[in-house]
Amino acid sequence: MADVTRRLLALLAALQTGRAFAGDELAARLAVSPRTLRRDVERLREYGYPVRTQPGPGGYYRLAAGTTVPPLLFEDDEALATLLGLALLSATGNAGAGSLDDAATRAYGKVDQFLPKRLRPRAAALRAGLETGALAAPGADAATLGALADAIHQHRVVTFEYTGAEGASSARRVEPHRQIHLRLRWYLLAWDTDRRDWRVFRTDRITGVRVGERVFTPRPLPADTGIDYLRAGFDKHRQRVVLTVDAPVAAVAGALTGQDMELTALPDGRTRAVLMLDTWQWLVLALAFLDAEVTVEEPAEFRAALHRFGDRLRGGAGSGRMPSE
Repeated sequence: MADVTRRLLALLAALQTGRAFAGDELAARLAVSPRTLRRDVERLREYGYPVRTQPGPGGYYRLAAGTTVPPLLFEDDEALATLLGLALLSATGNAGAGSLDDAATRAYGKVDQFLPKRLRPRAAALRAGLETGALAAPGADAATLGALADAIHQHRVVTFEYTGAEGASSARRVEPHRQIHLRLRWYLLAWDTDRRDWRVFRTDRITGVRVGERVFTPRPLPADTGIDYLRAGFDKHRQRVVLTVDAPVAAVAGALTGQDMELTALPDGRTRAVLMLDTWQWLVLALAFLDAEVTVEEPAEFRAALHRFGDRLRGGAGSGRMPSE
């Protein structure tokens, strides 16, 4: 009986990867005969696991998604990561019906039924003692994300209504290639068939997604990755600032947390920081509270801005009044 249990657990662990396995491949992986494999698959079905099979050449075994899922084979750290991920996701955007964070909130409350009994006390303890602060991020519609994911996977043309930054709405027809999560927002990278160029769409501004029947051939991405292309678009309108800070990387990262930057440790405990900024004002304040010597390598305009700010502070300290520019 112990051997059967071990075989079933190994079979279930393989199928829960989501892959479709050829019978010979799966039997070899588990070191069993094809006949034993078929018997074990039937046992899993009796336990409630929806295992699909396709006989004949090109046939496969695959674990299908059912309306209810028996306990998953979570390791302790995997269960913890799942709970924390759901908790963080539920704290983003708004909790409106159909939103991704609403779905995460509901899943967070149900996850116990997916866990083995030995992990349920840990899940309950984590949930009882965990708080997550709300993040100011646009909500994402779960159905929209799901439809776009299907279209990307199946290479199908999509149409939708898009609301631009100025509030104007337009009908779009695109070939979707990537969904990107960056800076607390979801984006779609797609080839716009009408404009015949790459476009990036904020997913929270997309409505009425319709996945068509027409299949397209995926194009080479306009950059190495979708994130690279999105970052390049952001950086077109931003300023590059390079600093040398007489403080270790950890201290600089703590002072400039949440910013788009690259930090490099230098000799003698110093740090080189390269930042892409929308505005310099916040950086002036952050550096003032860092309590470390800072050298502005570039640009010269930021160096001049720091001098002006320092002059204003010195003038205010001497007269008791902060002079205006």
